[in-house]
Amino acid sequence: MNTAELLSSLKIKQVFGTLPNEITTIHNDSREAEDNSIFICTRGFTVDSHDFYQQAIENGASLVIAEKKLDIDLDKAALVIVNDTYKATAILANRFYGYPSTKLNLFGVTGTNGKTTVTNLIHSMLKKGGRASALSGTIGVQLDNKQLPSSNTTCDALTNQKILKNALDQDIDHMAMEVSSHGLAQGRLWGVDFDVVTFTNLTHDHLDYHDTMEQYGYAKGLLFAQLGQDLRKTKYAVLNHDDAWFDTYKSVSAAEVISYSLNADSDFKAENVEYHPDKTTFTLLCPEGRLDVTMNLLGEFNVYNALAAIASLYAYGIPAERLVKYIGELPPVNGRMEKVDMDAPVSMYIDYAHTPDAIEKSIDSVLPFKKNRLIFMVGTGGDRDEYKRPAMAEKASRADYVILTINDPRFEKSEDILRDMEKGMKHDNYALVADRKEAISHALQVSEPDDILIFAGKGQEDYQIIEDTKYPHSDRKIVEEQCLLRYSR
Repeated sequence: MNTAELLSSLKIKQVFGTLPNEITTIHNDSREAEDNSIFICTRGFTVDSHDFYQQAIENGASLVIAEKKLDIDLDKAALVIVNDTYKATAILANRFYGYPSTKLNLFGVTGTNGKTTVTNLIHSMLKKGGRASALSGTIGVQLDNKQLPSSNTTCDALTNQKILKNALDQDIDHMAMEVSSHGLAQGRLWGVDFDVVTFTNLTHDHLDYHDTMEQYGYAKGLLFAQLGQDLRKTKYAVLNHDDAWFDTYKSVSAAEVISYSLNADSDFKAENVEYHPDKTTFTLLCPEGRLDVTMNLLGEFNVYNALAAIASLYAYGIPAERLVKYIGELPPVNGRMEKVDMDAPVSMYIDYAHTPDAIEKSIDSVLPFKKNRLIFMVGTGGDRDEYKRPAMAEKASRADYVILTINDPRFEKSEDILRDMEKGMKHDNYALVADRKEAISHALQVSEPDDILIFAGKGQEDYQIIEDTKYPHSDRKIVEEQCLLRYSR
């Protein structure tokens, strides 16, 4: 692309050296810079890429964009100084890739819990209807049948534009994206033009970053406030009417609001809900009337997730009757109250629950079927929100026996993490087991016939972060291995 034309998108800038005529790629990682590329310097929480501009130039970058004057050999690369490289990234990436989000049918889902399930349901039902769809979120990026890893739930602004353009290049015209509060607060979604945005719920999480629930809630609200003021474009905000933030998000969005609930009068409401060990049924009240729903997802929280996905796709234009059929054909989402079918006298579930609210709902989903004991393994991460740790253990205390363990220790001492959690325990029937594999083994060793076991915290994740390295780890594989050892004797 012509460099001068691309940079014309930025009004305030200082140019040093001679701009290259053309650039072929844009990068924010100096290791990925190549010939005829732009390297954009950004300041992170732990790394400032202004420190690596020389490496980018050595790798072939012919233009560096920064927030300060750098000691650059202008015979090798030009320098452009801007006030905010994060915003410059969003503006330049959009123009460079041809504003790809405006050419897609784009769904964004935010909230504390349920984002992964709702986006997966939207994605899967779109594919059921014969539409080409992509998916981006906690589990990475799925373009058609190709899975790509992602370091964050919501990618950075440059990566997002690359993903959207990549989808278009593969003739994919629909995408469902998880939208995190960090991504919103840090501007990673700037320039992404959503068509339907959906809110699941807001509960305790990420207060190490946002400080207060109010700041956390307002960060989520950016998705609805940024949905757009151009009413010539059809946009929809799908909101959980049972959540305390409903009225706030309704008021900040210029788009038409579609509501869903189990309790309040809403556009999409579930009544006559019945929970079973392997399915959930309910009556859906919606603009098309009353529809009977049977789905393979378990628990009340998944009724909310199903309502959110159905309402989102109804907003897009798919009839509710067809969506009810689709959702009845879908399997449970991996790692979200996913039943582990083994030849064993116990019932076992893998769940991603890692917040107090999610833990409570995970337990609620199996209590109606409890014949003997409920054994609940709960973990949290190191170097993350320590304020929720005792609250998580307090919610887990509703189980008969609790194993407190660790999801990703990172750099924090294991004993500190476990002791923080232990403060919330409400009874003495628990164990502290730092090693997650040992914790799973312990849960199975103490289990008895007719027990229910829930292994919470990691869900479908296939890694564990120790210090700053990801190591292979799968709760499900370990559960299956340890179950065979326990019950094949």
